[in-house]
Amino acid sequence: MNITRRSFNAGLAAVAGGSLAGLGPAHAAGPSIEMIAAAGPGGGYDTLARTVQQIAQGQKTVSSAQVLNVPGAGGTVGLAQFVNAKKPNGMLTVGLGMVGAVILNKAPVTLDQVTPLARLQGEYQPLVVSAQSDIKTLDDLVKKYKDNPGSVSWGGFGLGSPDHLVSALVVKAVGGDVTKMNYIVVGAGGEMLPFVISNKVTVATGGYAEFADHIKSGKLRAIGMSSPQRLAGIDVPTFKEQGVDAELVNWRGLVASPGIDAAKLEELDGVIAKVAKSDEWAKACKDRGWENLHMPAAEFKTFLDTEKTRVASLLKELGLAS
Repeated sequence: MNITRRSFNAGLAAVAGGSLAGLGPAHAAGPSIEMIAAAGPGGGYDTLARTVQQIAQGQKTVSSAQVLNVPGAGGTVGLAQFVNAKKPNGMLTVGLGMVGAVILNKAPVTLDQVTPLARLQGEYQPLVVSAQSDIKTLDDLVKKYKDNPGSVSWGGFGLGSPDHLVSALVVKAVGGDVTKMNYIVVGAGGEMLPFVISNKVTVATGGYAEFADHIKSGKLRAIGMSSPQRLAGIDVPTFKEQGVDAELVNWRGLVASPGIDAAKLEELDGVIAKVAKSDEWAKACKDRGWENLHMPAAEFKTFLDTEKTRVASLLKELGLAS
């Protein structure tokens, strides 16, 4: 069974036992790491943090690993606590959603104040329609939108979320006006599915794993994927191969505390790199429907800077930011 970005792995929940959890006594001379999962139990940030916790502890590259859940405001409450704490071995879960949340919530702290550590995983997103829909292809959707933008309802998570961004990128790529999008906030996963299956929203998006069973059963039709190329084992054409130049991955990763020195960054980068290169991590990605997208600290810094600029520009076009 796939674990989606907003669902929770029961096995890891048992390990967690509460909002603050370690995995037993020290077994190694490595750093004692403390991770803030910027969401409550069950969210994508939480599942990522506890997966890293479990693997790093098992590898004995850390002397202990703890996870503290600090939910709120799209992760920006956790970001503020993390920036103010400035713990040398601290780590914070971050992702595409937090990039937007910082802007939307006018957060008092930003991702410019942390030290990029590693991008770890992500999910490419399909556009899906009901099996009852007269939309059979991405071309059909584009034509319907161009004929009457208001007739197409785009379902997804909150305003400014990765779901909203995927939809907006498709509209932009076909020359549409994103301010005319009829974007409907219908939640994620189980909240969203009844709306799209019953054809009450024209098209929806989210992590592929959220829709996989319904696509296989024929209740939903996937008409395009936000990946740069087709994903292994998933027979869904990309937007790009259908002539729509739009691409997005709902990525997640870790940042380190503000102002840590080069030696400490290298140490933590090494710990996370060993996790990301392990068979255990590869299996976790497969089981959870994640793409293994590890990117070390230096590359992640460049990537994060690019994402901040792209998201800020798109939110401005959507009228959600000044």
